Amino acid sequence: MIQSTRSIRWRLLAAGALALAGALALSGMGLAVLFERHVERVAVADLQARALALAAMVEPGGADGPVLRAGPVGPLYEQPFSGRYWQITLGQQEYRSRSLWDYALPTSHAAPPPGETATLSLPGPRGAALLAVEQSLAVGRGATPVPLRIIVATERDQLNLARRGFLGDLLPYLALLGAALLVASWLQISVGLQPLAQVGARVAGLNSGARPRMGQDLPTEVIPLASEIDKLLDARDEQLARARHRAANLAHGFKTPLQALLGDAAQLRSREQDDIAASIETVATAMRRHVDRELARARIQSDRPTSGADPAPILEKLIGVLRRMPQGAGIDWQLNAPTGLRARIDADDLTEALGALLENAMRHTNEIVETTVRAEGDRIVIAIRDDGRGVPEADLKRLTQRGLSLDPSGQGQGIGLAVVSDIVDAAQGELRLQNARPGFLAELRFDALP
Repeated sequence: MIQSTRSIRWRLLAAGALALAGALALSGMGLAVLFERHVERVAVADLQARALALAAMVEPGGADGPVLRAGPVGPLYEQPFSGRYWQITLGQQEYRSRSLWDYALPTSHAAPPPGETATLSLPGPRGAALLAVEQSLAVGRGATPVPLRIIVATERDQLNLARRGFLGDLLPYLALLGAALLVASWLQISVGLQPLAQVGARVAGLNSGARPRMGQDLPTEVIPLASEIDKLLDARDEQLARARHRAANLAHGFKTPLQALLGDAAQLRSREQDDIAASIETVATAMRRHVDRELARARIQSDRPTSGADPAPILEKLIGVLRRMPQGAGIDWQLNAPTGLRARIDADDLTEALGALLENAMRHTNEIVETTVRAEGDRIVIAIRDDGRGVPEADLKRLTQRGLSLDPSGQGQGIGLAVVSDIVDAAQGELRLQNARPGFLAELRFDALP
């Protein structure tokens, strides 16, 4: 529910649905009013025609003056309280349709001028509301024509029934129209929000390394947002480069004094001041490990990788170098790495990480170092396994801690696996270290690139 309230799509759809409901409701009421007026105009026209037909039945001449020849005959006018009525007042004489029975239409209001008609609302039999047309004429010639007043009426309930029938037929069509417009609104919103999905896809591409920048080939409305994101990335890269340079400069600045301290410690040993020399060497060695690690971290380029690396040629090159070393000459290096697989990591960073792991395997193996590269779904897995003694289980979780060295020969500085961990983290990969029984297994997992 919270996600729906935060969704632009659902907000626009809800607003559109409310607007459509209001518009359709107003349309329905408007159409009902128009239909009612149209039905009333048709009814008035019919009543006017009937009033003229009644006027034609008045005989203007005769000894006793004008008389009504005969009233209109019809089942609705003969049936009591049928809803259709007429009433004629000719001078002092009054004639009514049989449908009025004993009821007389009120004539207390002023009659329209002779020759004109008026539309009225009158009370009818049994309290019914009537729509009536009154026609006023003067019959005869001379100075004293006889006034003729004709009222033809119909009950308004019949008009209301027609209006309700019209609304009953109209509402299903309005509902169908509303559903169609709602679907069209959903499609319109989806098309309108498509640029935002495109922006989201490009941000995901930035995160995965598929794109270096957002670019400008976007809809006009989202180009300013893309430009600001690109500026932010440019500023971030500049800050990272400056921080990397500062770290490298600081590490280089410490390296010479530390080397001088180690030289002083050697002189103290030559003077048989072993305790002081050992103390200085311990401190200087620890500080040198920090410096070496910061130098290694300053070289990492995978803060936001946009290129990929093929592990196979890198491994072949590194193994070729290690085979020429005295310690690696007697090792059986087994490599199973198909070419064409691309991992999402900078090639220099991958070289440094694999070099550290291969050197570590070379120092601890007995005879065999096996290296394999394989694809697992959308990941590239690089596995380096030796047949050495492995690592005590209690130390497995501490292997990537800086300064920790489990090399019994004392040649390791304790920063190799820590640097590898930093490189893998920067490339958004995964480092797995475990005992292989026998031996030790190190796995690097990176996202695969096409």
